[in-house]
Amino acid sequence: MSSADTPTPRVANRYGTPKPKKPMGRVRMLVVAAVLAAVAAVAAVALTSGSPAVSSKDVGFSLSSEGRAGVDFEVTKDRSDTAQCAVQVLSENYAVVGWKVVTIGPNSADEGVNDGGTTAHRVDVRTDSPAVSGGVNACWIVGD
Repeated sequence: MSSADTPTPRVANRYGTPKPKKPMGRVRMLVVAAVLAAVAAVAAVALTSGSPAVSSKDVGFSLSSEGRAGVDFEVTKDRSDTAQCAVQVLSENYAVVGWKVVTIGPNSADEGVNDGGTTAHRVDVRTDSPAVSGGVNACWIVGD
């Protein structure tokens, strides 16, 4: 009998017989289902809130007179929406020294650029201390 014909010891003889695989337990299935539901919820939120309905871009700032500042900015939104933007003026140490909420109503396709999607605005803001800069803090769509 050659060495090729000699039976090799079986793994089961050396380590014992393997335990039979149990079907997936009820708890494990619930955990897997909960994880999949959480992943789906996060994906849905990420996809629906990917792009804002309104955005703004600061364009310029000027001191009109003592106690007044002008802020120039652009707003991009659906032209049929009404938006509000909070415009702030800051001091040298970044303290807010002027604040004004501006309403930007619907506009026609011939206003601004992008068929009326982007419009330019200038707001005069009253300040209570010397100002050095200004811009839009936030914009949001106003519900009907």
